[in-house]
Amino acid sequence: MEQQTKRIATLDLIKGMSVIGMIIIHTLLINANVKSQSESVIGSFIVFLGRGTAIFMICMGITLMTSRHQSLKSAIKRGGMLILAAFFMNFMKFIIPAIFGFAPDNFIQKYGWHGPIEQQYVYLVQLGDILQLAGISLLFVGFIREYVKNKYGILAIGLLIALVSREVSGINIDYPVLNYISDLFFSNDYPAYIYFPVFPWMSFIIIGMFFGKWYLELNHNSRELFKNMLYIGLVFVALGAPLVFMYGEYNYNGFYHMGPGGVIYFAGWTLIFLWAIFKITSKMKENKFTSLLKYCSRNLTSMYMIQWILISWGKGIFGYRQYGIGTVLLLIVLYMILTFAVQNLLDRLKKKKPVLVLEHPVSVEETVLK
Repeated sequence: MEQQTKRIATLDLIKGMSVIGMIIIHTLLINANVKSQSESVIGSFIVFLGRGTAIFMICMGITLMTSRHQSLKSAIKRGGMLILAAFFMNFMKFIIPAIFGFAPDNFIQKYGWHGPIEQQYVYLVQLGDILQLAGISLLFVGFIREYVKNKYGILAIGLLIALVSREVSGINIDYPVLNYISDLFFSNDYPAYIYFPVFPWMSFIIIGMFFGKWYLELNHNSRELFKNMLYIGLVFVALGAPLVFMYGEYNYNGFYHMGPGGVIYFAGWTLIFLWAIFKITSKMKENKFTSLLKYCSRNLTSMYMIQWILISWGKGIFGYRQYGIGTVLLLIVLYMILTFAVQNLLDRLKKKKPVLVLEHPVSVEETVLK
């Protein structure tokens, strides 16, 4: 039975769904005009789906505790590789179109650039996304995993990071290189550099580690784990909701730079969502769609990079934020096909036969630049 195995099949399916979801979300954000994003039902729903980043973060934390790679050295190595992958992705997303002259004018004008072109290139390469957050977090959570053995100690660290997030938000060390590092940790200047600063977003990963540790203590009983997620999720929502809705300026302050109340509130709904998905998928039989999702889960990091690069390059063909929802839906299908085609090509280049049915899907941290 699935509940007695070390891996959690539901997480494989959720991570696979995130690959499909991010292609949909990113295509909309890049190609849909403002009206289609904010005023259409489909556009508003897709934008809402984009608020599900915490789902991926908590899943990442769980798999960090259940992965076969448990050494501190492995976490540091993989964290460094993720950070390098992030800079490589930014180079491919932004610099290649700029060099070959197919970056649309209205995209360049969006940032209001007037300085030297070299400075603009540096700006683009440094833009902080989920890969930077995941890489930096791995460097730190490796130490937590190594030295904090009590699951409640792990949870306390995650909540402490959330608690201080608003206090440290915006800290900047006005010195070359160090100022970028401080942005990665504490940025409050969205959308300039960092979309997902370590404070508060690492909290979600550490909360996931708490549940990963709990899962091991439950002897890999996923049914009990997700039941516990539901209970704690309800408590988190009850605690976070009044903070967000009554003291929102401090506790929410926008999706990308939440305070403690926002972290607890979003973590609560995420845990409830994970329980609901478990209830739906626990009785689901293996089929072509679940096999496809597990394939996406296994290649999550590479497919994340592929789809972003393709969508960014596509701006040179389709423009930037110009289309209605009908055209965007067609573009979503196109980018789906292209992303899977490129991933399939990479599989072949690595002399690996692309197999959709996987007996042992592995986590994002296990597949980084593998």
